[in-house]
Amino acid sequence: MKNNRAALRYAKAALSIALDQGTADALEQDMIGIVDVCSSNKDLIAFLENPILSTQTKKETIAMVFTSLSEGSKRLVALLATNNRINLLDQVAEQFIAIYQVQQGKQTVLVTTAIPLTAALEETILSKAKELSSAKLTLSSVVDPSIIGGFILRIGDLQYNASVVQKLDTLKRELTQTNYSA
Repeated sequence: MKNNRAALRYAKAALSIALDQGTADALEQDMIGIVDVCSSNKDLIAFLENPILSTQTKKETIAMVFTSLSEGSKRLVALLATNNRINLLDQVAEQFIAIYQVQQGKQTVLVTTAIPLTAALEETILSKAKELSSAKLTLSSVVDPSIIGGFILRIGDLQYNASVVQKLDTLKRELTQTNYSA
C-alpha cells in the first residue's frame, strides 16, 4: 500500500481528535463504510487517484457518495482535500480502523479462500484463532479464486499461508534450485 505513512499519520490524528470529542465510535462506523465502498468499487479509487481531476471535484463526489458521514468524517475529508491527499481516503480509513481496534483490544482475523466459507467453517476458524490471540476477534473473509485452494489466515502481523499457489511456488523454487545430474 503506497503512502502508508501519510495515511497512518492522518488516521492517528483523526483518532486523537475523535477520542477527545467522544466521537470515535461514529468515526469508526464511517471509516468502515468508506472501506466497504472503496473495496467493492475500484473505479472510485481510480477516480480519487486521478491527477487530472480537481480536488474540489473529488471532494464533492465523496460528499455525494457518502451522504451520511458524521461531522468528524466530513472534517477529515476536508482536511485531506485541503492538503491534496484525498487519494489517501481509503488508506486513512483502513489505518483508522486498525489503530482504533487495537486501542479497543479488538483484532480482525482475515481469511482468504478460493471459495466462500460456510458458517460452520467460519466458526471453526474463529475458535482456532482465539487460541492464538487474547484480543476480541472478529472474522472477515475474502474470496480470491487466484489462490486455487487452501486458505491464507492473517491475525494482526501473523500470517499463515496454506494456499495451493503458495505450495506450488515453494515446489517450483525447490525444483529450480536443486542440481540434478545424471
